[in-house]
Amino acid sequence: MTDETMHIGELAERTGLSLRSLRHWDEVGLVRASGRTEGGFRLYTAADEQRVRLIMRMKPFGFTLDEIGELADAIDASPADPLSALPDERADFFRTEMRARRDKLARQLADADDLLRRVEP
Repeated sequence: MTDETMHIGELAERTGLSLRSLRHWDEVGLVRASGRTEGGFRLYTAADEQRVRLIMRMKPFGFTLDEIGELADAIDASPADPLSALPDERADFFRTEMRARRDKLARQLADADDLLRRVEP
């Protein structure tokens, strides 16, 4: 392993994800290992770590793994204007859904804050 790559265990530790999740994401194509050791162990780069972190930010929105992959690929293809890489219908879907789901998450967080205030001394 070089300074530019890390094994799956280090990536798991750095991101807080389980090895199982990272392996699954690799198998379904969300985050492919950038390489393998001679022994077949996965190697990840800083760019792979950034993609993992991006996907982690998408998870609370409740998108399917296919939708997460589609959006992550669009972000990779056009970082400055990710939704421009998608057909208009898909871009509209993500805009609409992300706003609605973000609002729902905000309401849930406000409810959690309210409950916490009720139980604090």
